[in-house]
Formats: sequence, C-alpha cells, structure tokens
Amino acid sequence: MNRSELALVGDIGGTNARFALVNPSSPEPALLASRALANADFASVQHAIEHYLAQVDAQPARAALAVACPVGSDEIRLTNRAWSFSRSELQNTLGLDELRMLNDFGALAWAIPALSRESLLTLHGDPEAALRGPVSVLGPGTGLGVALLVGSHSHGWHTVETEGGHVGFAPIGDEERSINTWLTAQHGRTSTERLLCGKGLSEIDAVLRGVAADAASHPLLRDPAEIVAAALDGHDLSARRALARFCAVLGSVAGDCALIHGARSVVIAGGIVPRFIPFLRASAFRERFLAKGRMAALLESVPIHVITHPLPGLLGAACALRAPEL
Repeated sequence: MNRSELALVGDIGGTNARFALVNPSSPEPALLASRALANADFASVQHAIEHYLAQVDAQPARAALAVACPVGSDEIRLTNRAWSFSRSELQNTLGLDELRMLNDFGALAWAIPALSRESLLTLHGDPEAALRGPVSVLGPGTGLGVALLVGSHSHGWHTVETEGGHVGFAPIGDEERSINTWLTAQHGRTSTERLLCGKGLSEIDAVLRGVAADAASHPLLRDPAEIVAAALDGHDLSARRALARFCAVLGSVAGDCALIHGARSVVIAGGIVPRFIPFLRASAFRERFLAKGRMAALLESVPIHVITHPLPGLLGAACALRAPEL
C-alpha cells in the first residue's frame, strides 16, 4: 500500500507523543511504524507530527489524535503540557482531509474491545468472562484519566470522554488528611489527579517522609520511577509506604468511578500501574475498592482488569478512526 493511503494516529500525553500509521480498510487495526517522541524535544504538536511524518516518509490524508485534555472546541490546550493549537489550523497545515480529535482516555476506552486476552491482566474476577458494559476506564500517568465505555460486542461500543480525574479528593484516615491539607495549601483544592499521577506519588512520598511538613515548604521531590523501584526492592520503607498509600487511594477512586458509571467492569490503564501489579494485588486496593458501605456487595461482582498492551492509546485512536463519527 502507498504510504499516502495510510492514516496517522497519535497519542499525545503530557510527557510523550506517540505516533503510528494504520490501514483504515484493514479488517483489524494494526499499528505500523510506531514511534515515541519526547515532548520536551519539540516546540509544538505540529512540529512533533511533522518530525514523525518525515521519519516514516508518509503523507496521510486522515488522522486521529488522542490528547490529554478536553477536545470539545477548536482550541485544544493540553492540561499537563504548555501546548495549544487550533484543530482546524492543524488540519489545514498538515494537508488532512479529516482530523479526528479524542481525549486520551476516550481513545483508551475505544481500544478495550479490540484488546486480546494477553493484553488485559485480570486483578479480580473471571479472566475468561466476556467484557460487559458499562466499563469504567481510569488510570494514572502524567495526570489521571477517566472515561466510560458503553455498549456490547453484539451491539457495538461507544465511548464517553470525561474529566473525572479532576473531581475532589476524599481523604480517609490521618495520613490522607495530612496529604490533602498540604496539597490544598499548594493548589487551592485537591483533586484526585493531584495524588494519582507520577508527580502525585512523589508528593505523597514527600509528605509521608516529613519533608513537606508545612504549607510553605517546597521539598525536593523524589522521581516517581525511583520511588516505585525502591518500593519493589523492599528495603526502602518510606517508598513502600508511599506506594501503598497510592494504591489505596486508587482503589477508592476506582470504586467511586464504578458506582458513578454503574460499571459492570473496571479497566485500569496508564503508564504507571503496569510497573507494580504484584504490589497492587497485595495492597489495600481491593479493600478500598469495596469500602463503599451498603454498596460493597454491588461491587463484589465487578471484575477489574489492567491494560498491559504497550500502545493502547494508538490502538484506540485507530479504532475510533474506523467508527462512524458522531
């Protein structure tokens, strides 16, 4: 196939921009020539895309881009990156006949029905059971994404994009109240995203180690990857304590999402959780997921899965490009 007949798909987060080519007429979405680019290396989304297209020598006529922000208007502003652009201007500059914009977790939701069994690891429930909607999709990365997948394999699927990561944090216990107090002093309010993201893990660690002891302090934060590695190594009790608190809060938020969405399944995505699945299993995640008082029995039957596919955002953008535009 001529590379001008292929379509571009992109997954643009706060830290990295990933791109691939897809054949829109193929029976199954397959990602070709995928690349990951560091956002810090480029001045804008346009420059990153042009760099990728030059690398793979392609001039696509159609594209679907997933971005970590709302996409309801022509003006697109990434939440966790100082990038903004006009959808219509970008389409014209790139010479595209069609440009679809998706929220990044909306794209992840689109990917779920297309994932193989090998790309969904089951934390709780029957791993062989058919996927049932509604499906709550959430996960920490540079921020905290939340989306809803509705429908079925027999009747088709549709995604509902949300900004659910920005709802208010509800602390449980003294440790979480201390974290909430410090984060609120820093930011004016504390959303769940303030804790459930890479920087959030670093700030949980700082508060629990006592280096963020007062509202005016600006502690030197440990890198989240360093915290995860130290926690898994087992010798750094502070790191284990921080990661355990992170897992507990994630359980609470996942349970909240399941109740709000009326979910029959929960899927966790994002770049952080797949790094420590055994730790998550052993943590208070499940206990906090079920800690919903009279609604605990309702959540007992809800299976929980983790996406392990390396490029689910790109796969989801490819699936969305093949679906009728609403």
